[in-house]
Amino acid sequence: MTGRTHDPAVTAHVVVDHASAVHHAATLARRAARHGGLDGTAAERAAVLTTELAGNLLLHAVGGAVYVQCHPLGGGIDVVAVDRGPGMASPDRAMVDGFSTTGTLGSGMGAARRLADELTLRTLPGVGTLICARFHAPGTRPPLSDLGLLCLPVRGEEECGDSAAVVDAPGGRTAVVVDGLGHGPEAAEASAAAVAAFRAAPERPLPEILTAMDGALRSGRGAAVGLMRLRPGSVEHCGIGNVRLLLVAPDGVRSRALGQPGVVGWNMPRPQTRTLPMPEECAAVVHSDGITARWPDSATPFLLGMPPRLLAAALGHGHRSARDDATALVSGAARRSS
Repeated sequence: MTGRTHDPAVTAHVVVDHASAVHHAATLARRAARHGGLDGTAAERAAVLTTELAGNLLLHAVGGAVYVQCHPLGGGIDVVAVDRGPGMASPDRAMVDGFSTTGTLGSGMGAARRLADELTLRTLPGVGTLICARFHAPGTRPPLSDLGLLCLPVRGEEECGDSAAVVDAPGGRTAVVVDGLGHGPEAAEASAAAVAAFRAAPERPLPEILTAMDGALRSGRGAAVGLMRLRPGSVEHCGIGNVRLLLVAPDGVRSRALGQPGVVGWNMPRPQTRTLPMPEECAAVVHSDGITARWPDSATPFLLGMPPRLLAAALGHGHRSARDDATALVSGAARRSS
């Protein structure tokens, strides 16, 4: 492990295929809760709940994993449990204390609902189950719309060459996904420099943000970058390189956009923006090329209709490349003022 500062965008990830993974997942949740601004009591609640979710994966599911993510707006964490089946035939009953399909006490899902500040569940028999337990830090405000993030290093690396950031402001929600060239520590340094340039003035026009990133990356590795700004009814996109934007709804993919050819920090062309209509039923997905580009070809209404906090995890769990860092950032549409 290097001395680089902890990147809150990077997701802790545990494949739950052995009893020891349950304890490991709880430890990661406790650590992420502290990074996410939760106090000691809330961090213990997160650890207990993660134990319940991971234990359920071990007992009931195949292909299960736990993802622990600091919320990209700060002030909390998401703990997401994902599996590849068998799915729940009676999800409402599963949330009731005392319900069990294996002869256990059946307190896990009922306890999870009480421990989390928010609990979101989607399941489909024969496909799988996704559960997100969200914990809020004291004094934090609800975001303008739902938001999900998954940011995973390539297998075998501790540092992630991808990163992401989100800022909510009066002018709209502005988000960035950065894919540092290659992977490992040098790519991680490039993505950190790009995110720092973004955070310095995220309210600027998107081409100006990209130009600032280009200057910040001149002395190191370059990066591919995707920027979006959400306003009620629309999304503005500006990107360089192979970071994709898709607008999805339960009935399919409505729009797609790819960055201009080039590398931020090396041979960046003059950035151009594109504005797309974004109905309220849509979610905006921005992902690096560590998420396979062909994932929409097999996307079902079950996948496309997930709330952002689950869709990001589903893309990482089911459509991740084994040879690259992988990031998926998903946001709901910006809300109109009442």
